[in-house]
Amino acid sequence: QLQLLESGGGSVQAGGSLRLSCAASGRASSNLAMAWFRQIPGNERTLVAAISLRGGSPFYADSVKGRFTISRDIRKNAVYLQMNNLKPEDTAVYTCAAKLSGHNEYTHWAQGSQVTVSS
Repeated sequence: QLQLLESGGGSVQAGGSLRLSCAASGRASSNLAMAWFRQIPGNERTLVAAISLRGGSPFYADSVKGRFTISRDIRKNAVYLQMNNLKPEDTAVYTCAAKLSGHNEYTHWAQGSQVTVSS
């Protein structure tokens, strides 16, 4: 069974940086496209960044372009989200997600990490 284990997050002042990590283990963990979503209480979960199995042409939401970077380590079956120049509006629960490469829907989710940015 595929499992995702997320780490990182925390609290930072505006302008600061944080890094989220997510490691996949188990079945099909080496054949995944991965992404980061975030959710503010009362709002829908939104896609922040996504990266394919081969890592080419990552996707970024407009709100994080130029500030966030998604990357992956194929050998470790891990994906990372480097978040720079954080803003209070980035405060949310961030969750790592995975789907089999070539599939449309994300089917596996990590536990989520709170990111809080204070002004």
